[in-house]
Amino acid sequence: MSLFPINLFGDKILRSKTNPVKDVDAETIEQIKSMFDTMHNAGGMGLAANQVGLQKSIIVLDLSMVKGYEKTKPMVLINPKIVSISPETVFLDEGCLSLPGVRGKVERPSMIEVMYYDTDLKEIRQEADEWLARVILHENDHLNGIYFTDRVSDEIRRKVKRDLLDIKNRKINFDYPVTEKELK
Repeated sequence: MSLFPINLFGDKILRSKTNPVKDVDAETIEQIKSMFDTMHNAGGMGLAANQVGLQKSIIVLDLSMVKGYEKTKPMVLINPKIVSISPETVFLDEGCLSLPGVRGKVERPSMIEVMYYDTDLKEIRQEADEWLARVILHENDHLNGIYFTDRVSDEIRRKVKRDLLDIKNRKINFDYPVTEKELK
């Protein structure tokens, strides 16, 4: 098992957009395997490449621990694009491996259509609803430099401000490998 340290709130890479993947070589496959190992080790259900220091447009997902998704196979989404969203939205609590311990209600579309490439660079179009849609949107936000806390109410943002500062300054304990605090 090969683990990446997870970048945390305040790390510059999490605010930058990732680069499209043009080729999937052996190194990319190994990085994807390590992303899955890292996500599972940290107890996550989704992970974007920039959360582990890779400037690639790659998401890994595994919702098999979520009720109703037990038979869902792990997924790799390369260069994902949200093609359509439903007008219906749902507010649900979200968390993030890059913001450990921070939670907040986020309004997201209840259904989406996403286009992405698999590891063979075969184009796939897929409809997703409920948790799958939410996790894809959450991780796709990461690929575009957006935290879920950018999408919460001002009231929640004020409530978590201190927690975010503690995460940025590495003043809390982490249950999984994380990056060192960035020096200015």
